[in-house]
Amino acid sequence: MRLPNHENAQVPQDKVTGYLLSATHRDGRHKAAFFFRYGFSAANWEVLAEALQRHAADNEVARSEQTPFGRRYAVDGRLLTPNGSAVNVRVVWFVEEGESVPRLVTAYPLPMRQHPGQSDEVSEG
Repeated sequence: MRLPNHENAQVPQDKVTGYLLSATHRDGRHKAAFFFRYGFSAANWEVLAEALQRHAADNEVARSEQTPFGRRYAVDGRLLTPNGSAVNVRVVWFVEEGESVPRLVTAYPLPMRQHPGQSDEVSEG
């Protein structure tokens, strides 16, 4: 199943620039280092926002969970990057109770899928 209403998914600028692409955010700085490595930048934050929206359209929901406030969805798969590579990430979305539009919660790298003879390395290197 795809993320419900993924075509209207919201990726707020402050979530991208103040968290995912912030080298100084306590929790986000490690994610920022990962995304910077693949050509994303805070100056062009829209590029990451569009890639995250495309990720939701192109990949299946791996897990969903009902909370008292709404439903959380985890979408796992390949994210296309500005440098031309594709990295394996989990993007978490949230749909508030009584709403229908998914809102970005977070994104982070996942281990690369193993193939015979390949080590279990993490996509962030």
